[in-house]
Amino acid sequence: MNIPIPAATIGLLVLSNIFMTFAWYGHLRYKGAALPVVILASWGLAFFEYLLQVPANRIGYGHFSAAELKTIQEVISLTVFMIFSSLWLHEPLRWNHVAGFALIVLAAWIIFKEW
Repeated sequence: MNIPIPAATIGLLVLSNIFMTFAWYGHLRYKGAALPVVILASWGLAFFEYLLQVPANRIGYGHFSAAELKTIQEVISLTVFMIFSSLWLHEPLRWNHVAGFALIVLAAWIIFKEW
């Protein structure tokens, strides 16, 4: 199977960000869990994030610049986090969150635009 570089890169980055979001914030739903257990669980999840993130950057670099890879990662990270915080943490998505995210998307457009 020959997956285009942008699709492979973005797909791996989406999956890695799902793991990382759960590693960093998933434990907030379980405030009663012991901190050492939470830290070990988070490190375990972060391991899988690295298994996806490193190949994503390796595959994408050359097709994308390092700045573009980082921009893609940040937009994906915020998108995954907005979904996560709404569904997992049951936090409302407020207008200022959406407005701030829109500004970040505008920044991404500026980075990717051919000037």
